[in-house]
Amino acid sequence: MADSTVEIVVATGNPHKLEEVSRVLAGIGWRAVSLRGVMLADGSFASDADEPVEDAATFEGNAQLKARYYAALTGRVCLADDSGLEVDALGGEPGVYSARYAGVDGDRATRDSANNAKLIGAIAGVPAEARAARFVCAMCVAKPDGEIVAEARGTFDGAVITEPRGSNGFGYDPLLELPDGRTSAELSPEEKNAMSHRGQATRMIAEKLGALG
Repeated sequence: MADSTVEIVVATGNPHKLEEVSRVLAGIGWRAVSLRGVMLADGSFASDADEPVEDAATFEGNAQLKARYYAALTGRVCLADDSGLEVDALGGEPGVYSARYAGVDGDRATRDSANNAKLIGAIAGVPAEARAARFVCAMCVAKPDGEIVAEARGTFDGAVITEPRGSNGFGYDPLLELPDGRTSAELSPEEKNAMSHRGQATRMIAEKLGALG
């Protein structure tokens, strides 16, 4: 097991992601620190720095560039992820463009609403039995020198529906219906953490970091 003093920077501004990742990594003795908790040499915080341009063609590529960018910026080991929704009938869209699918700026709720509306419109003419989709999460841990320490990929399978259901979660959660008939947004936080793409990826990363520890 890794030493209990080992810290890892989690490159996200999403408190839900941070909480989920922190809980898993704590089990192997790693303490997750948010970008807001890392002060840079000029007295600013890592969360105030310009974000890297996520221009890779894959989730894995974006996770790598974010992990390397923030590891170099903070001088610490850093974990980053890139996640989104792949819809088979749409050729894998929205994919790496999931967060900016509708091209709308604004707060998270505004962007989520616009993205969901665009997805519903795109899938409306597709028969229900042909709406297979999955959430994907690619995770990467990098050192300040750019070395990749660990990578993992998790998926969460279901089908897209056109009538949102559920109030938990965020993003496309109300539109992904799982095999048991519930949407991702109808799961409790505990259920989602146990089943989700991000939960899977985090547990795989924890296993790899534990082996390194």
